[in-house]
Amino acid sequence: MIKIGLFGVGHLGKIHLKLLKEISVFQIIGFFDTDKEKSNKVANELGIASFDSADSLLEQCDAIDIVTPTITHHSFAVKAIKKSKHLFIEKPLCSTVDEAKQIMLLAKEFNVKVQVGYVERFNPAFIAVKKYFDKPLFIEAHRLAQFNPRGTDVSVVLDLMIHDIDIVMNVVKSKVKNINVSGVAVVRDTPDISNARIEFDSGAVANITASRISI
Repeated sequence: MIKIGLFGVGHLGKIHLKLLKEISVFQIIGFFDTDKEKSNKVANELGIASFDSADSLLEQCDAIDIVTPTITHHSFAVKAIKKSKHLFIEKPLCSTVDEAKQIMLLAKEFNVKVQVGYVERFNPAFIAVKKYFDKPLFIEAHRLAQFNPRGTDVSVVLDLMIHDIDIVMNVVKSKVKNINVSGVAVVRDTPDISNARIEFDSGAVANITASRISI
């Protein structure tokens, strides 16, 4: 039985808690969220203990599920890894490449497992068609969503496009040769609409568009 705790009980955090309750190998110790009113509501609704601090929850767990805003992923991950806790981190891993590299290095140093929540890898539709990909040469992907303030602490690339980048890299077994990217910030300081053209050594080309302000 793995003793697991969760950081962040927003929209996705509540979903994670409900799913963790259905997995028999996990014993949910509790969760931590800085919003006390929300924490009390979720604790009463799901019957799961709310902790007053991240440190107090970490002390009782073997693993932690991080579902906080992206800009806090790095600090929570570092704190947990240094206490030798295994991690599941909702995508994106963190806000910058440097933060990601530090998490990778610390995970190796403390010999813990870190998994990132790329849920589209496990989408039944993708799993069903994956076997039919045989050296694809051109991929066109559009991920268009209505505006939702959740996730806007990072650009649309890290918020939405990252799923399609992950899928493309999963089916095109070749090194990236060139990337051309354009983006437009409409309602936030970072791009809300973006397009990326990724060229591979194999000759494959992926054209990916993502928007979080589409109707």
